Amino acid sequence: MSDTTNRSTDGDGDGNAAAPASPALGATGSPPTGLPIGTRRGRARRGISIQSKLLIMLLATSLVSTAVVGAIGYISATGALKEAALDQLVGIRGARAAEITRTMENIRTTAILASGNESAVAASEAFNAGFAELQQQTPSAADESAVGDFYSDTFVPALEKSSGEQFSDTAFAPTDPAGVYLQAKYTAPLALDYDRALAFADAGDGSAWSAANAEYNGFFSSLVERIGFEDALLLDTDGDVVYSAYLGADLGTNLRTGPYRDSDLAKAYDEVLATNSVDATRFTDFQRYVPSLNSPTAWALSPIGDADGRVTGVLALQIPADTINDVMTGDQGWSKQGLGGTGEVYLAGDDRTMRSISRELVQHPKQYERDAIAAGTPSSTAKEVVAEKTTILLQPLRNDSVTQALRGRTGTNEAPSYVGGQSLAAYAPLQIEGLNWVIVARITTAEAYAPAAEFTRNLVLSTAAIALLVSLLSLLLAQIFLRPLRRLQTAVQRVSAGELGVQVDTGSRDEVADLGVAFNDMSRSLEIKAELLDAERAEYDRLLHTVMPETVAKRYRQGDETIAEDHQDVTVIFGDIVGFDDFSRGMDSAQSLALLNDIVRGFDDAATRLGVERVRTTRLEGYLASCGLIVPRVDNARRVVEFAIEMQGVLDRLGAQHGAHLTLRAGVDSGTVTSGLIGRSSVVYDMWGDAVNLAHRVQDAAQGSGIYVTQGVADQLPDTIPLVEAEQLGDERVWKVDLEARRG
Repeated sequence: MSDTTNRSTDGDGDGNAAAPASPALGATGSPPTGLPIGTRRGRARRGISIQSKLLIMLLATSLVSTAVVGAIGYISATGALKEAALDQLVGIRGARAAEITRTMENIRTTAILASGNESAVAASEAFNAGFAELQQQTPSAADESAVGDFYSDTFVPALEKSSGEQFSDTAFAPTDPAGVYLQAKYTAPLALDYDRALAFADAGDGSAWSAANAEYNGFFSSLVERIGFEDALLLDTDGDVVYSAYLGADLGTNLRTGPYRDSDLAKAYDEVLATNSVDATRFTDFQRYVPSLNSPTAWALSPIGDADGRVTGVLALQIPADTINDVMTGDQGWSKQGLGGTGEVYLAGDDRTMRSISRELVQHPKQYERDAIAAGTPSSTAKEVVAEKTTILLQPLRNDSVTQALRGRTGTNEAPSYVGGQSLAAYAPLQIEGLNWVIVARITTAEAYAPAAEFTRNLVLSTAAIALLVSLLSLLLAQIFLRPLRRLQTAVQRVSAGELGVQVDTGSRDEVADLGVAFNDMSRSLEIKAELLDAERAEYDRLLHTVMPETVAKRYRQGDETIAEDHQDVTVIFGDIVGFDDFSRGMDSAQSLALLNDIVRGFDDAATRLGVERVRTTRLEGYLASCGLIVPRVDNARRVVEFAIEMQGVLDRLGAQHGAHLTLRAGVDSGTVTSGLIGRSSVVYDMWGDAVNLAHRVQDAAQGSGIYVTQGVADQLPDTIPLVEAEQLGDERVWKVDLEARRG
């Protein structure tokens, strides 16, 4: 603060010119002799009255305080609501993840048990034999015609309608004799009537395959009807689909050479068959499957083996999408799960599309279409989703939740959703063997933060009520405050006669301005005294920090009488200068001290660079320092030895300048030390302990100059610091730093 600037102020706080000095005032601004203290001056006051200022102040304070409290409350409420919502989403995500994992493992177990069932083993052999028999026959013209008509008149038109693409009539027709025969007798007559297909056990053609179907179709039909699989296929070891529960377009085809050879089903078949183990399984991710009219299809496969352990084929079970959707939607009980009106849990694959159904699609298809398109989903895709009533393999997911989960990360975030708007989300990868799926639980921020919006409305109403109350209250308080302010003005003017002096800008023409004048006189002397005290305190702190660390000085200033600290893993160096006495013997005391100060300053500079703390320096005892005492350092041993090498460098440089041979004799040890203040009336900061004692003994016992380290220090040094073994000190091995080797 500048007193000169304040005292020369010639305008008030509103920018108005100062009034001319009253002739009734003396040169110092004090009342002339004979004017009673407290007498009102004869000039009219201008500006806003104290009552109006008080009204404005209290009203502004209350409104600002309310706004600040409201803002803090809103932010806190929003944060708390976000945290609570995310915690709930994490719990829901965990529950749904556990449930879908359990469901898929149940499907895996069912596939293993079903493939190991005696009926499945016998059926595999019977269908394989019947299929091989049909492969030896030549298809009749009637059979080929029936199959051709089925694909041209029934299957391909239905496939084109569901997929929106064009296909050749012969693109998916079987070419092998067995495939033509079976589709002519079983697939074509049903004309995609899958309900009839499950009960169609015997075409009455007398073939071995029909006999096997009549005997074992009930077993596989029960897997489809009772357990809920979409289809069940039997394949032989050559890749032939020798049985289909729904007698679809894949019956009689070959997964290695036929029209579905590039499908995930074909790949999984080869993988699971290669295991040659009846306990092996493989899952396929959802993929559009032509025999299912291009619907998203996933499979569970397990080998079938006979009593001798020989694998005779593979059982493939088509996983129903409804089962996965029921798990992820909780049987469409989103609210019961705690997901409110907008929350959901969905699955995504590594192609960044959904693997389960969207809640909004189920509840509001038209709204879903609008929202998805607005959020960036192609219009054609959104329309296809609504037409097919599924988001599996269709709904793209470009949000950060899916991205992070596909990278193997688990967490929460706030980001845009696939149907637009901000959502809180909890994401994680799923641990299902063979499936790279991730799970995301989300809820819109609008729903999550709804209580905060209600809080804001209440805050606005409360603020209006507070403003009215404060206005009335301030009118009453103004009258109460004016009387003590006038009495205080008189008291401050009497004190100001010879004691106060710092200038402040009063900036008004009311009673507070008079109080400000009196306060300026009083504060002048206080500022001067404060500056003197600050200068003395700064000098005191500077001197204190030269003899002890800042943390110890802080405790000492606080009045602690016993200050001692134990330190683990500290490296200590004790060093003295060899040759200094001989060199300084012919000097006077001033020259000797100047040289010694130059050496110590060099040591201190090196210590600062390497993070070493000087503890004390005496002419007789030498230089004591440590590393890791104030600031813990994992490489404190290396730093201290590097510091000792720097100390020798300082001595070499100064010795070369003055024509003297000065060397360092230092002992270094690591361990536990204690530091603190010793004494009461005259305190000294010191350090002691086993590491200090051993470092001093090593230094004291050293034969000649050099840097000697204990075994504990040597074990911590890098190979860049060469060591040679020195004379052992009792049971302690001592090493010497080979300075010549280091320089070389």
